[in-house]
Amino acid sequence: MLLNAPRKGIELLLGGMLFTAAAVLAAAQDAPAVNKGEQVMSGSCLNCHDIRPIQITALDSAGWTGIVEAMIERGALVDRLDVPPLIEHLSRTYGPLPDGAGKKILLNTCTVCHDLSRVKRTALDREGWQDLLGAMLNEGAMLSEQDFPVLLAYLARNFRPQ
Repeated sequence: MLLNAPRKGIELLLGGMLFTAAAVLAAAQDAPAVNKGEQVMSGSCLNCHDIRPIQITALDSAGWTGIVEAMIERGALVDRLDVPPLIEHLSRTYGPLPDGAGKKILLNTCTVCHDLSRVKRTALDREGWQDLLGAMLNEGAMLSEQDFPVLLAYLARNFRPQ
């Protein structure tokens, strides 16, 4: 019995280590996947300028490709293998918006706090957008009385339930 005491301690220790390793592995599997394009943007694009010019530029893949190529020509340090995931990230997160009155207001006002993907995935009727814009005003959004109806009409027309 006395000889089994150290062995019991080792078994408990190994069991505890195995449980901890399993918990760490499970947590890693639940962690969000690292977005390579976002990493490239943070490591390369944001070395020269802040994110604001990106936030107010709503382009498709071809448009972002032109911008990225121009930045590389100007000296941006982006590996050629990193360009496709960067373009994919920019297009998805800061992609094109429908033209129309209100687009510029959205880009200059809403993107101060939100990326375009948040706006694009929100589908509300006119009343819903009106309530949401009112709530944003209460949170400090810099939206003038003159711009409010223009932005409301733009959002209600372009981002409504299907």
